[in-house]
Amino acid sequence: MNEATTSAAAVLIAPEQVAEIYRYAEATYPDECCGILLGRDTAEGRVVERLLEIENTWDEVERRRRFLIQPQDLLRAEREGRRSGLDVLGFYHSHPDAPARPSEFDREHAWPWYSYLICGVVQGKAQTLTGWQLRADRSAYDEVWVG
Repeated sequence: MNEATTSAAAVLIAPEQVAEIYRYAEATYPDECCGILLGRDTAEGRVVERLLEIENTWDEVERRRRFLIQPQDLLRAEREGRRSGLDVLGFYHSHPDAPARPSEFDREHAWPWYSYLICGVVQGKAQTLTGWQLRADRSAYDEVWVG
């Protein structure tokens, strides 16, 4: 996990949830995994209360370096969250054999406000989890504290 802090919202996530992301990232390696973060936006940060694993629907070649969440999966997550009083806080995905930093493709397809967690996976083993939030002008990401 990282130690960077910015004006963007910190992501408060339990060690068990980090382990869950690591397991999913390792299970889908060498493809990118992806999922949705459900929780509450508080004064202390974004508190992740539930993770939803989502199938990466890119074709076989592209999913090694990209992830795609279908609109119906996002709608399902929003409905599930509402039933529990939770919001969609953001998304997580893995970067197989690549740094746990947003790519230009990630930036072009991200939305401001949401939190993005990236799990770095090296030779099938999850190594790190970093957090990011896209600036309102979409020019770049700010790294956020994850813990």
